[in-house]
Amino acid sequence: MTVLDDNLKKLDGFLARFRDTGIRNRIGGQDVTGSAGVFQSTSPVDKSVICDVAHGTAEDIDAAANAAHEAFAAWRDLPALQRKKILIRIADGIEARAEEIALCECWDTGQAYKFMSKAALRGAENFRYFADQVESARDGQHLKSPTLMNITTRTPIGPVGVITPWNTPFMLSTWKIAPALAAGCTVVHKPAEASPLTARLLVEIAEEAGLPPGVLNTVNGFGEGAGKALCEHPKIKAIAFVGESRTGSLITKQGADTLKRNHLELGGKNPVIVFDDADLDRALDAAIFMIYSINGERCTSSSRLLVQDTIRAEFEAKLVERVNNITVGHPLDPATEIGPLVTEEHFNKVTSYFDIAREDGARVAAGGVTVGDEGYFVRPTLFTGANNRMRIAQEEIFGPVLTSIPFSTEEEALQIANDIPYGLTGYVWTNDLTRALRFTDKLEAGMIWVNSENVRHLPAPFGGVKASGIGRDGGDWSFEFYMEQKNIAFATGRHRITRLGAL
Repeated sequence: MTVLDDNLKKLDGFLARFRDTGIRNRIGGQDVTGSAGVFQSTSPVDKSVICDVAHGTAEDIDAAANAAHEAFAAWRDLPALQRKKILIRIADGIEARAEEIALCECWDTGQAYKFMSKAALRGAENFRYFADQVESARDGQHLKSPTLMNITTRTPIGPVGVITPWNTPFMLSTWKIAPALAAGCTVVHKPAEASPLTARLLVEIAEEAGLPPGVLNTVNGFGEGAGKALCEHPKIKAIAFVGESRTGSLITKQGADTLKRNHLELGGKNPVIVFDDADLDRALDAAIFMIYSINGERCTSSSRLLVQDTIRAEFEAKLVERVNNITVGHPLDPATEIGPLVTEEHFNKVTSYFDIAREDGARVAAGGVTVGDEGYFVRPTLFTGANNRMRIAQEEIFGPVLTSIPFSTEEEALQIANDIPYGLTGYVWTNDLTRALRFTDKLEAGMIWVNSENVRHLPAPFGGVKASGIGRDGGDWSFEFYMEQKNIAFATGRHRITRLGAL
């Protein structure tokens, strides 16, 4: 039996219960059917139906928001050490079911097991990291003035909504939910309709670890129904969202009447800038990894290659050779590097850019074709001969598609890099330290890596500028979002108080 056969057998066992009962909403610790019936979740591998999923609407969101509201005070007031122990047990539960999470996520999203086998463990890391911060999360500062001692503290904002996407959904859900729970908030989670499986696993693991009913609620549904209702609900005090920029704009509008606090992690069209003095072999490895891993379906992917014209021909030649060697295949095969795209809709969007590139005058140097007809597979693609005005350079394709753009000078590279609506990440490759300092100072991005691919560091701020979002995740930045600052001022003496109306 091959590893693929073994993984398929294990997956079949994991999915059996979902085929029998479907995925229900989880509200207040109870399984609840969707008020609009069910919709079907299908696998991008072969377009087969995985299971029925509860179709939640405003009615279900209202029930979940009320459950989160009712559970909030007790969870907020639970001693920090007890909340910490629960979060650690959730991390333990994730690790114990890591294989189940990974295999379900691969089948649900099309992501390769090569990467998803680690995604569940990263989710456990998120819970462990924020568990360690629980006891100090509400600590403040002592700010002394001539007449007052100011003491600051933080308190959890209340029930929050978390809306997560279909790319690496489990890890991204933990990235939002773990700090919310650590802060003392309760959560209503609306996962992407295209990837509902692991959200169900997460709420099961959390409740088995001792998370009280109503602290984490999961409602499946679509953006125009459940998502909109969550953003508008008066008992939900904040929305944490990961997804595309247009949806982020809608969320801001939908939450305006209730003055929602929003944290929006949105799209990107991120540049990787390779100067001719860089370590070109390492730059090549990093550029390939950051666009073709995770099927190219991630906001931090380096989808624009800005390469200095003195090395362009050599660098692109090596790039074409490597891209053509990338393995496209079944996501549960450990040898697979790229699996199918997540849905038919997304598949059609990504493949439409093959013709758009040609129409705009770019060259399809590698890929640009679909693979088979069973699922939503495409060959990893490279466009060359492009300029930054083309749609393939300006629009977020969100697939395994790289656009190469030449530049001559540092000034030109900076102009091209910044001439984009987005500003999430940037990757700079040079061995000139002063150039790196100059360039990163002017590069419009919330996160920049120099001579490195994206290496996550949990205490560091994660987020973008411009159309790439508002707010930061990571470390204390997460708590700043999920908590309110409070200042208490104590008089240290009998300072003069202006007396009005006194004779």
